[in-house]
Amino acid sequence: MAKRVFDILSAFVALVLLIPLLVVLAIIVRRESAGGAFFRQTRIGKDQKPFQLLKFRSMQSNAAGPLITEGTSDERITRSGHWLRRTKLDELPQLWNVLVGDMSIVGPRPEVPKYVAMYDDNMLKALEVRPGLTDPASIDAFDEGEELMAAENPEEHYCQVILPRKVRAQLDYANRANLITDGRIIARTLLRILKH
Repeated sequence: MAKRVFDILSAFVALVLLIPLLVVLAIIVRRESAGGAFFRQTRIGKDQKPFQLLKFRSMQSNAAGPLITEGTSDERITRSGHWLRRTKLDELPQLWNVLVGDMSIVGPRPEVPKYVAMYDDNMLKALEVRPGLTDPASIDAFDEGEELMAAENPEEHYCQVILPRKVRAQLDYANRANLITDGRIIARTLLRILKH
């Protein structure tokens, strides 16, 4: 209960304070390339329930191809999209997902159905908690795109190496999650963004 209250208050205050920035970012995205400012994608949340995750659109609106993004070499990404992804500002609309209860501030990053279908019974335990904006796995995978760029087969590398590694970290988080650890993860995330 305390975690949910924290999520609601944090998301509400952040959305109110960030309205000017959100408006500016939406205008930049809309003016640079055709299409809406926001990107919606089905992700799998708590108890394996799907929801629509929101982001600022960082790719061409007609972009097709793999679900994973191969770092800066991915030609689908717009000019502003590179900057939005690098600074993680593309994730800000997910504060709305937090406010309405789809997500938490801290929790396992939600995956797309295609990759969740690959989970074994133990990995599915990561879906017993509400997904989040950030978690230890996403901090450690900050430069995931560069790792995928270096792989001979990025899709295979993601499925066989990165995904299991992520879920192991998510399970470790789920087993020891509390408001103190969440506070530390939020601080680590902010420091990682500023350093990057």
